[in-house]
Amino acid sequence: MQVYGLVGNPVGHSLSPPMHEAAYDACGLDARYVTFEPDVDRIEAAIEGAAALGIEGINVTIPFKEDALAAVEADDLAARVGAVNTIDFTEAGPRGYNTDTDGVRRAFAHHDVGLCGAEAVVVGAGGAGRAAAFALADAGAAVHVANRTPERAASLADAAGMTTDRVITAGGLDTLPETVPEADVLVNATSVGMESDETPVDGALLHSGLAVLDAVYRPLETRLLRDAAAAGATTIDGAWMLLYQGVEAFEIWTDKRAPVSRMNEALRSHL
Repeated sequence: MQVYGLVGNPVGHSLSPPMHEAAYDACGLDARYVTFEPDVDRIEAAIEGAAALGIEGINVTIPFKEDALAAVEADDLAARVGAVNTIDFTEAGPRGYNTDTDGVRRAFAHHDVGLCGAEAVVVGAGGAGRAAAFALADAGAAVHVANRTPERAASLADAAGMTTDRVITAGGLDTLPETVPEADVLVNATSVGMESDETPVDGALLHSGLAVLDAVYRPLETRLLRDAAAAGATTIDGAWMLLYQGVEAFEIWTDKRAPVSRMNEALRSHL
């Protein structure tokens, strides 16, 4: 039996196990997906232990994505983003990837939203914000990063700007009234809306020409997405981003085409 898994702290809420195990069943693979919860300062030891146990691959989630970078040979994209969320244990050693970026890109593509030449706003400069900013810029969008701490937004804009010819700007949340009304794409990469009926963006700023992706997937319909729908905008819930980052991880590990529909059904049945 092949074993894959997820390393994070906490991981009890994760929907990755049913999503990945549905893919293994659909492809006839003798495999299982399990979760691991090491101490917050033990990610390198956890990765070494997984390799020693013969685990085929792991996903990495909060709070380990940035620290995992030092324990693997990262591909170019993961190195640029500065975070790893997927590790493939190869004969040459652990190889690190960032499939969150693919999750963002494919979530928009699934909803027929073009990114090349778009004006995009990303709210948040943490792990999800980094993935969104790089994904959008690499797809040809001009990106503005707005964050509660403007300095962190500026740091992300500088990092992303070093590896793309797209315009990347940054500022505090007070820049949203200027940028969102002119935007084609909006990504909420914060946790606002997860545990309360709040939104990171005033609904009055939203408009029908906007495509809104909310990285929050519990609840699926956040206040931001309700406001966006009321404004006539295209709405994309966070489960699409979660799905497609998992699809990419599955394909890295197995060299097989992922059964996307089965993975999506399993994911949404647990929401």
